[in-house]
Amino acid sequence: MAQSSSMEEFEALLNESFEMDTPNEGSVVKGKVIAIEAGQAIIDVGYKMEGRVDLKEFANPGEAPEVNVGDSVEVFLRQVENSKGEAVISREMARREEAWDRLEKAYSDDARVEGAIFGRVKGGFTVDLGGAVAFLPGSQVDVRPVRDAGPLMGLKQPFQILKMDRRRGNIVVSRRAILEESRAEQRAEVIGNLAEGMSVEGVVKNITEYGAFVDLGGVDGLLHVTDMAWRRVNHPSEILTIGETINVQVIKINKDTHRISLGMKQLQEDPWDLVAAKYPLESMHTGIVTNITDYGAFVELEAGVEGLVHVSEMSWTKKNVHPGKIVSTSQEVEVMVLEIDGSKRRVSLGLKQTQRNPWEVFAEANPEGTQVEGEVKNITEFGLFIGLEGEIDGMVHLSDISWDERGEDAIQNFRKGDVVQAVVSEVDVEKERISLSIKGMGADKFAEATGGVKRGAVVTVEVTAIEDGGIEVEYEGAKAFIRRSDLSRDRAEQRPDRFSVGNKVDVRITNIDGKTRKLGLSIKAREIAEEKEAVEQYGSSDSGASLGDILGAALKGDE
Repeated sequence: MAQSSSMEEFEALLNESFEMDTPNEGSVVKGKVIAIEAGQAIIDVGYKMEGRVDLKEFANPGEAPEVNVGDSVEVFLRQVENSKGEAVISREMARREEAWDRLEKAYSDDARVEGAIFGRVKGGFTVDLGGAVAFLPGSQVDVRPVRDAGPLMGLKQPFQILKMDRRRGNIVVSRRAILEESRAEQRAEVIGNLAEGMSVEGVVKNITEYGAFVDLGGVDGLLHVTDMAWRRVNHPSEILTIGETINVQVIKINKDTHRISLGMKQLQEDPWDLVAAKYPLESMHTGIVTNITDYGAFVELEAGVEGLVHVSEMSWTKKNVHPGKIVSTSQEVEVMVLEIDGSKRRVSLGLKQTQRNPWEVFAEANPEGTQVEGEVKNITEFGLFIGLEGEIDGMVHLSDISWDERGEDAIQNFRKGDVVQAVVSEVDVEKERISLSIKGMGADKFAEATGGVKRGAVVTVEVTAIEDGGIEVEYEGAKAFIRRSDLSRDRAEQRPDRFSVGNKVDVRITNIDGKTRKLGLSIKAREIAEEKEAVEQYGSSDSGASLGDILGAALKGDE
């Protein structure tokens, strides 16, 4: 029993000695550098085995190999014996195994690891983490995009492991995470030393359309374009350049987002404090047009003080015109102060108030009855618009075009561009309205003709036209029409063709209508009136004498 027991012990010891003599392939073993020759290190790994390792396996990327005779090193045993009777060993693989163990621990502890960027690959860079190669994506290199990563190559620096997969041999690291962490600490420290209202010095880091980012010593603040100056700034580059050192005031610190708002104009005197005293109402000033919009133009009176000339205050005469047609940017203009609102920091200006009201000027120069001349600018259904001096228009109403023709007919005689003469009949400055009369230029023939006569009078007229319905005649320049039924008392004589143009005819005035400008004339009425008069003079119609005899005698007596 005792014998078999000792045999088992011996066997166990034998097996143990075999295991010691022949370490497992694929494991990390300790060895000693016994010689360096031909770019290789010869290493004794014990167990009566030696192997060779290229010196470059002892070097970090971009560095010289660090190995000397007598050094103890760990190597990876790939094969116990090759055809030369040597052990196949690798320092690099040993380092990788060693590194992975170390990195996995750092990953689980969320600790930083040291490494060096040594190569550029698609989408990023390769990093040596002391034996294991990791991928550094381009977006993880820095807080802001990096154009040139050259200065970062080969530098030993900390990285954060984002992801690792030992089976696939993948490691992803970030340099940005480290920077952000230290930046956050630095930021918190700087922000802790800042207070709203404080004046600080900073360096302009970046300029955008809406402002500039200013470095306050590890933390950036935004200086908005509207806080750069009291005057209007179109682009920050007008005032600032990158790298310039400026004084700014801390306007606001957002405790949650750590955003800092800065201002430059707050350190300068506010020109608005003096505006009311400097620009009294209705005072005239010269300014520069800085901006033009659909609703008006902005005029700078001085740096930081700008006023708006509303489109309605730009011109007396150009009513529905874009402000850009009246003024242009950078133009020097004279304006009047119309209103000041200190709380809203707003000045209302007028451009037209610096010139006299053209209707006022016209009224002074052209009292009622003055004769004027102008071009027909427009023709409407109710009259003509005539262009006058001072870029204003006057209107001739239909009823003021002609004495003789109806307005609708008279307006047909005019075309745009015709130069006409008219008389000023009324000027309303407030309503900006001028009334003109063309017919006022000529005498009123009807009024002249009828002024000295009354209804019932007998006058001599001249025949000017023969028509089927009667004859057209003229009396002292006034035209009239005698209908067929009024041509004679005798029906047989009521024929227009018995008259000729140019005949002089005595007629009785039956009506004078000043409104319709019509003169009622009748030969028949004259004949009846004459007969009546003869009867009264020579006897009654029933006295025995015939009417013919009486009239004949009367007419003979006249001769």
